[in-house]
Amino acid sequence: MKITKVIEKISKSLVRIVKVEPQSNDYFEELETGSGFFIDNNGTIATNSHVVEKNNYWVKWQDKKYFVQILATDKFSDIALIKIEEKNTPFIKLGDSNKIKLGEEVIALGNVLGLGPTVSKGIISGISKNIYALDELDEKTIELRGVIQTDAAINPGNSGGPLVNLKGEAIGINAATISGYENISFAIPINNFKKDYYQIKKFGKLVEPYLGIKYIVLDDRLKNSYNLDLNYGAYIIKEPFENYGVIPNSPADLAGLKEGDIITYCNNEKITIDKTLKDILKTIQIGEKIRLKVLRENKEFETEIILQSKND
Repeated sequence: MKITKVIEKISKSLVRIVKVEPQSNDYFEELETGSGFFIDNNGTIATNSHVVEKNNYWVKWQDKKYFVQILATDKFSDIALIKIEEKNTPFIKLGDSNKIKLGEEVIALGNVLGLGPTVSKGIISGISKNIYALDELDEKTIELRGVIQTDAAINPGNSGGPLVNLKGEAIGINAATISGYENISFAIPINNFKKDYYQIKKFGKLVEPYLGIKYIVLDDRLKNSYNLDLNYGAYIIKEPFENYGVIPNSPADLAGLKEGDIITYCNNEKITIDKTLKDILKTIQIGEKIRLKVLRENKEFETEIILQSKND
């Protein structure tokens, strides 16, 4: 599909998100803006969690203002799901970010400052990057893990807008740029968002994976500090002022894990600084069985745990 056709197809699904401060009963001061996009025909919108933090918000769409209902925010993934009271909204189909390829052409869109859609074109230049980036609206640094790198410019205020492929499918949510560098931008993979979206549809809220352990992820420095044999894995250890590394009666405790164990693999994925145990658990649904490979006193064994919610 030609780029002009893609933009024509999806531009009506873009919204402007405005942070507001009440000044009187009938007056609101508009402070900052971000972007978002409809993902269904019932007024549900995808955006970044850092776009909708701590304050009241309006969505501006088709010359109308709507107060925002925040359904959920996931600060770890920088994802938010919000809603306005409107039916029959146009929406962007969600693609599959696991199928993206280096060099694939993409389009970054946003809707800011009341000027209508803004568009930039580029390619996917990196996959599964872990970075610290500047949120230029709030002028603060945020950590983003497993993100898509693109050279399609993401301008201030375009955070929360869609990164789409040439089929017009959202494959990411625009998130950040790195200050001081040109043509380097990042987007949250849409599959991260879909997991949160489906959780809310199923449970009515976001649920956090829970094993019940305190751990650090090993690297060369920590391996030497603790005189261990491995420079990777989740090392179960007491945190300062804590009485235990494995919480009593937790899923990890019931599976036989102990302080001093090193979890090396989860579902056959190696646990490293670049792919932590928390990263891996975020990709697994609550209620699924996970397989852990564990090193204890130079002996390896495997154990299985049913992944539970922290709220169970």
